[in-house]
Amino acid sequence: MTKLLMSGNEAMAEGAIRAGCRLYAGYPITPQNEFPAYMARHMPAAGGVFIQAESELAAINMVFGAALTGERAMTSSSSPGISLKQEGISYLAGAELPAVIVNVMRGGPGLGNISPAQSDYFQATKGGGHGDYHCLVLAPATVQESFSFMSEAFNLSDKYRNPVLVLTDGLLGQMMEPLDTRYAMRTTQYEKKWALTGCAGRRPNIIRSLYLGEGALERVNLNIQKKYKVILDKEQRWEEFLTKDAHIILVAYGTMARIAKSAVKQLRAKGKKIGLIRPITLWPFPVKAFKRNTQSAQRRNTYLTIEMSCGQMVEDVCLAVNGKAKVEFLGRSGGGIPSEEEIISKVKRLVR
Repeated sequence: MTKLLMSGNEAMAEGAIRAGCRLYAGYPITPQNEFPAYMARHMPAAGGVFIQAESELAAINMVFGAALTGERAMTSSSSPGISLKQEGISYLAGAELPAVIVNVMRGGPGLGNISPAQSDYFQATKGGGHGDYHCLVLAPATVQESFSFMSEAFNLSDKYRNPVLVLTDGLLGQMMEPLDTRYAMRTTQYEKKWALTGCAGRRPNIIRSLYLGEGALERVNLNIQKKYKVILDKEQRWEEFLTKDAHIILVAYGTMARIAKSAVKQLRAKGKKIGLIRPITLWPFPVKAFKRNTQSAQRRNTYLTIEMSCGQMVEDVCLAVNGKAKVEFLGRSGGGIPSEEEIISKVKRLVR
């Protein structure tokens, strides 16, 4: 058998194990509970450790401890739980430690509900915790990508010594699709001379995010910002669908991109020149895709950003377009999901 029917949550968990994750620490919260349940069953057989921590705060700090040793470590949660992890994520970024965090988004603010949402975009892409830092953010749109992006998340995390966030939602996490198990994980091994593995025969390593000397913390921050500039240049990723001759380009990520792509197909069948840009990295945001598609602004003058939120990614689209094209927005929040019909109706109003 080469394909298995799996949910997005289970696919991410299996992908993490195959990518070399050897410590998972988490705490239950809907709609991501299939993730820790899968890890509890399968991590021991892979030679890894599963811990159900006493809280989200404990879980992220256990990940911090494992990351110090150079092991591939991760946690997962859903929106309110990710909020509780923000201090630890900031510590990971400040100490320049690799780790992977999965957020299966649900409706908010507050406890909200367990319906899918995309309203954690600002939290994911603008830092989330305190200080000048970024997580790299990957946004899968299928169960297959939920599986395969985990190896990419661990590779990027090790490469840049930085936390990576995989941002999905309750619909994709619960959705079941065939998963091609023949996919070869592209796992890159990075030498980790910085890790705390004992100092016999070498100078001891010191990893910290506390710098009290005058100017010391600023120097650390400036070095981290240099790293972010490299990431901004090298790691922008996106998918384009029928954008070459499009007059209106839809912009959507994750689950919403699936619905938007279906709307594009329906509109194309009616002769409408509509395309889609799907950001795959939400940070760094794929500005390069928009620069390329705004060079002929007279012909391609409208972007329609579609989100399961009141409007968050739309701000990055406006910044990427930089006034060279019109940007419109369609969104629903609190577990609401814009439908194909709503998208098509909005597009028809724009082309009048």
